Amino acid sequence: MGRRRRYCGQSCRQRAYERRAAVQRTGLPEDAVVLSAGEIAELQDRLFQLRCAAEDVVTAADDGAGLDELRGLAAGIADAARSLEQLR
Repeated sequence: MGRRRRYCGQSCRQRAYERRAAVQRTGLPEDAVVLSAGEIAELQDRLFQLRCAAEDVVTAADDGAGLDELRGLAAGIADAARSLEQLR
């Protein structure tokens, strides 16, 4: 009976408090995501790969590429975008 528990245990409650306190100290929004320089560089590399794959499709279409070639290039874009979805 009574109110449902907000935290599964004292350790989860403590971590939530520490996270709130850290957000208040830094002035960052509560939903902010902080990435290291290495993570940013990796993300930029993956975005560059996606852009290059898209440019390859445009170039191939301008050069009159066949449907099979365009389909293969589009699959490359889909693969690059799928890998970007997995940022963890």
